[in-house]
Amino acid sequence: MDHAARPRRLIILGSTGSIGTSTLAVVEHLNAIDRGCFEVVGLAAGGNAPLLFEQAARFGVRHAALAREAAQGAPSGMRVFSGADAARRLVEAVEADVVVAAVVGSAGLSAVAAAIERGCDIALANKETLVAAGEIIMPLAARHGSHILPVDSEHSAIFQCLQSRTLGADQRGLDTSTVRRIVLTASGGPFRTWPRQQIACATVDEALSHPTWKMGPKITIDSASMTNKALEVIEAHWLFGLEAERIDVLVHAQSIIHSFVEFNDGSVLAQLGQPDMRAPIQYALTWPRRPEGCARRIDWTALSRLDFEAPDEERFPALRLARQVVRAGGTGGAIFNAANEEAVAAFLAGSIPFGRISDLAADALDAISVSPIRTLEDVFEADRRARGHVRTLLGAPIPAAR
Repeated sequence: MDHAARPRRLIILGSTGSIGTSTLAVVEHLNAIDRGCFEVVGLAAGGNAPLLFEQAARFGVRHAALAREAAQGAPSGMRVFSGADAARRLVEAVEADVVVAAVVGSAGLSAVAAAIERGCDIALANKETLVAAGEIIMPLAARHGSHILPVDSEHSAIFQCLQSRTLGADQRGLDTSTVRRIVLTASGGPFRTWPRQQIACATVDEALSHPTWKMGPKITIDSASMTNKALEVIEAHWLFGLEAERIDVLVHAQSIIHSFVEFNDGSVLAQLGQPDMRAPIQYALTWPRRPEGCARRIDWTALSRLDFEAPDEERFPALRLARQVVRAGGTGGAIFNAANEEAVAAFLAGSIPFGRISDLAADALDAISVSPIRTLEDVFEADRRARGHVRTLLGAPIPAAR
């Protein structure tokens, strides 16, 4: 795009979370070096209205959305959408070029679909969107000319390694015809060296003590159980069109190599960088350009070794479930994701031990039949059934239909 004509208009879904706040930092940096190349036109959050309104005032944003809080204290002249579908209504009402999807869980799915239908590019930090609905989101993006640009550091790494302009490449210049496999790296989380019995009894504070990344509570718990990596395997299947057998995981505690691609001739390309989410965020916002970055740089003189180990699927069974979901297709991803969200919420509330999180997700996959996805309503119905199944097992009320 010609930035001299006008700035790219940006909506951030999940602006008060770790990805959202990092995105705003990246925007400030890019605007400083490229004369206002981005204009933030919309912000959405589940809660934390004071921070949302402070962000809006700082960036001159006139449209915002709050899913769970009232709009009291909004800056003068601001239009605030409220309610469970607030993010979707924001996207439908405000003209934008790029939507950053950083809402945790499946809550942002409708808003992402609406943004795609409007032809917006999607900087995707919400892996649950493709886990639950990749079967319809990816074709929808292709029909509307919307680029799905990964923000997760692992998928951004694969995306960067696959950049090409060869025959067989898709609209983003990706060619997987000569790829033998991709390998997603994992930090291993706080329980990388713990025995199985100790992991099963881990406390909330222990599970939230991630050794590398600073994230919100749900993602941090997912990382501790390696469900986060399981979700990334499913997301990679949809992003890159690879079957489960060509998607592997290796534990790499230093988190310097973010992922790599092995080709048929034995060559391997990897993307390296400090564990700093500003780097993949900036690449998604500026692709295919590479302006000066604001992320931390590697000190090569201080880097003495890179270690790798195979993940232990007995201690971290979510990885095994991911391959089951990819092979099943259909609503399997929605069932897995919703069951895990309910289980994580129960663990954070002190209702279940840590070791039961993956057990509940596995139980839901066994108990609920996988069916084809034709519309978003199919996804929402599978989501509702999975949540109802887990809540029934836990003795909680079954949620109302969405």
